[in-house]
Amino acid sequence: MTHLLVLEPEADGHPLEWLQHLVAYLRESRCDAIVSFVVARELFAPVVAAIGNNGGGRLRVIALEPDEQARCRHRSLVMSGFARWHVMRRYLRRTGADAGHFMGLDHLSLPLALGLGAHGRRLTGILFRPSVHYGEISAYQPRLGERLRDARKAALYRLMLRNPALARVLSLDPYFPPYAARRYRAGAKVVALPDPVCPVTPGGRMAAATQAAAPSNRFHLLMFGALTARKGVMQLLDALEGLSDAVAARLAVVVAGRVEPALATQFKAAADRLRRRRDLQFHAEQRWLGRDEIAALLGWSDAVLAPYQRFIGSSGVMLWAAAAGKPLVTQDFGLLGRLVADHRLGLAVDSADPGRLAAAIESLVEHGTAECFDPARAAAFAAERTPRRFAAEILAVHGIGAGATVPT
Repeated sequence: MTHLLVLEPEADGHPLEWLQHLVAYLRESRCDAIVSFVVARELFAPVVAAIGNNGGGRLRVIALEPDEQARCRHRSLVMSGFARWHVMRRYLRRTGADAGHFMGLDHLSLPLALGLGAHGRRLTGILFRPSVHYGEISAYQPRLGERLRDARKAALYRLMLRNPALARVLSLDPYFPPYAARRYRAGAKVVALPDPVCPVTPGGRMAAATQAAAPSNRFHLLMFGALTARKGVMQLLDALEGLSDAVAARLAVVVAGRVEPALATQFKAAADRLRRRRDLQFHAEQRWLGRDEIAALLGWSDAVLAPYQRFIGSSGVMLWAAAAGKPLVTQDFGLLGRLVADHRLGLAVDSADPGRLAAAIESLVEHGTAECFDPARAAAFAAERTPRRFAAEILAVHGIGAGATVPT
């Protein structure tokens, strides 16, 4: 019987949701396998709750020790990478598992590139942020720091893939596997993994504090999630400030999420200026929103804003928007820009430029979304990325579940 160990030392963002996808699939399929989840301490109770009484002894959960967790989350990528490799080896020995899966493989590129293994056990992992191929998939003019980063990644990927302990790399970027197959001797180890779209239930409950997002005859814009510099919240507020009076008078905007502490003063000043505009209807909801509130806000919106700043990787906001049938305005850089263009998910623009971001918003208000957004293609894009498929493809690599294939 296969015994797989799944390691997830992070707690913020998607980790719990993804572990719940794995648990749900394992419970539903009743696979003949043992799966041990070694997780962040914050995730222990909710993962145990997800397993409930139906694990049958096959699904087990272990919380990381505080010192292990701290090392795995070290700010230095080198330190955190070696810590995760060490923790994986330790728990493979402790549990007797014959294979290990990293829910985030990016940190492990250096230890694996050095040829480090795991006592003969097979290793796999999810790669979030390859960027070495961005010159082939988007209008990419790398800056000096990006050139150095990509050169480092290219060298590490080449060596990492030659490590016999690494059986498969599951890439959330579907354009990276064919690139890896062409460029790296062991590039065939890289396979695409669909980033899961969680079902959006229409008509979710709108909390009292978000009643500012009331239906109106205006065009409704929504930005939600972590409000950070990397996600372009200040560029968005600058773009809104630069809108013409005529367009602003036709807009209702909700920005919802936790504001990055370093931006708190700057965000407040910009938001206060926007609230003073008599023509624009603007509301900032500065807190974490539940799934039902996000679903309700998506139902209210006419378009979703994700003005990332040269962001590498996929986006949960993009997936939410596609599942809800809402066009997205996002960066024209990298994976996000390419997916939006290929699947007609909305507008991809230079979101680092508030002027161009403002022009994109004005275009939506004045001309509508038909030219940039195809609801049928967005629905198909979301339908291909189910939580069940996500879980099934991870587990199949280890010979677990229907369509299982154990890599050699």
